[in-house]
Amino acid sequence: MDKLYHKTISGTLTCKTGLRIGGSKDDIEIGGMENPIIRHPITDLPYIPGSSIKGKVRSLLEYKYGRRDRNGRPKGERDEDNGEPCECGQCMVCRVFGPHKNVRHSLGPTRILVRDAHLTEESEAKLKHMREEKGLVYAEVKTENIIDRRTGIAADKGLRTQERVPADTQFKYEIAVRIFDGDDEKKIMDFVNEGLDLLEADYLGGSGSRGYGKISLTRQVS
Repeated sequence: MDKLYHKTISGTLTCKTGLRIGGSKDDIEIGGMENPIIRHPITDLPYIPGSSIKGKVRSLLEYKYGRRDRNGRPKGERDEDNGEPCECGQCMVCRVFGPHKNVRHSLGPTRILVRDAHLTEESEAKLKHMREEKGLVYAEVKTENIIDRRTGIAADKGLRTQERVPADTQFKYEIAVRIFDGDDEKKIMDFVNEGLDLLEADYLGGSGSRGYGKISLTRQVS
């Protein structure tokens, strides 16, 4: 299979509500944040891993078109369905994102490469100003509580505090799509854009059912 060229989808990802993609708890100090966001190890600035975007887009497309096992049968019809990604090695999800596990296939290499998304210069400046003014480390701190269903009030020891990237923060993202000899470029690009449409309609990161992770995307193809 001969590679022909790359097509690139790039633009700005804007957080319409607070965004939470969890980071490591290994370095938590006494009294520190129990639920930190992921940060760059040198600058401490938040970023969005390419794996988070790719994994969510793949998952949404699998929900729409149905995950299948390596024999092409829909998952969920058999007891051994374990919630893992599609592994049929035949469908568009497997062609674009790569089949799950070591499945024999003739699709060639994974078509989609999703880069880590980093802050725009404007958003980086805003978060640095927030740190200077409020002492927050490039993130907002959100406190939530679990409601006791019997009383309708906050449950005992139900308090949880976690970090979020604030709403209106913007990141620069880039997705490279590899087009090989024999590929239908339009079909592949339309499929990737369909996944991005689903992402905008859904959420990115955690706690989407509680209002987190709504995003919007600008797109430029080159």
